[in-house]
Amino acid sequence: MPHYLTSYALIIMIICFPKATQLMSRIILFALVLIAGFVYASVRQVYSVKSSKVVFKSVAELETITAESTTLTGLVDPTNKNFAFSISNKSFDGFNSSLQKEHFNDNYIESDKYPTTTFTGRIIDEIDFKKPGTYVIRVKGMFKVKGVTKEELIKGTIDVTPSGLKLNTNFSLLLSDYEIRVPRIVNQKIAPEIKITIQANLVLTTIK
Repeated sequence: MPHYLTSYALIIMIICFPKATQLMSRIILFALVLIAGFVYASVRQVYSVKSSKVVFKSVAELETITAESTTLTGLVDPTNKNFAFSISNKSFDGFNSSLQKEHFNDNYIESDKYPTTTFTGRIIDEIDFKKPGTYVIRVKGMFKVKGVTKEELIKGTIDVTPSGLKLNTNFSLLLSDYEIRVPRIVNQKIAPEIKITIQANLVLTTIK
């Protein structure tokens, strides 16, 4: 099996089984390294997500829908500025009703068929991971939603602190770019462009 397929399978496992052993956690970190195209060394330090909050909002003419998740998994490699992030689609809670959540998973995202959304790429602006401060950065990479992959350029900030990184970003995605179709009967209740906010805290992790 190609290593990138194996890597995605391992990420899904860590999302579904958050109480994995230390050995499994190391395997997942290595899987993310492969996805991002990191250069592997015998011992390597990368930043991994410790805590997160991902919110998406649809602001339509007749209704506003908000949902959030705290299951973001990911890595940033300070040596080459590559990154890889993944989130479980079924982990989003909120919405305005349980029926909305059901429609989100079954009709729009098809979470059983496409359990995760991923973003892999590179920070394209300069950042000194050894110097504390706030850096305004742009990242470019491949966003994969519902099996559709599209290159995205996203702006955000990274706070470098003695304890790790704090990531903040706000951006929007067009449903049509990812072949997510909204029935005409509800097109005044679901916006064609979804606003996304991500906050994440990352800590240095050693991969052996």
